[in-house]
Amino acid sequence: MTIERMETKTRMSRIVKHNGTIYLCGQVCQDATKDITEQTQTMLDKVEALLLQAGSDKKHMLSATIYVKDMSYFAEMNAVWDAWVIEGYAPARACVAAKMARDALLVEISVIAAEITPS
Repeated sequence: MTIERMETKTRMSRIVKHNGTIYLCGQVCQDATKDITEQTQTMLDKVEALLLQAGSDKKHMLSATIYVKDMSYFAEMNAVWDAWVIEGYAPARACVAAKMARDALLVEISVIAAEITPS
């Protein structure tokens, strides 16, 4: 059994790989002063970059848990999500209202994906 941790700090690793499964730590936006649309887009951009770094991509996402500060943002967040997810490759997903670590944060995501095996 091999566990690979990437970008590990005292509190957490940004990526953990185990038996072909990739776990990403919670990802938030690039700039918390922006609206829900931009926060969601930059959060998903970070997810995509981390998946590529870990040897996967958004076609190989297995599960996503999205935390939204307030469900009044649900439709706007979903519009960005729906444009980002590749048709036919949507992961299992949960979306919950949650208190955020910083008041300005509107959305956070945690993703599990399958590692792409070399051909």
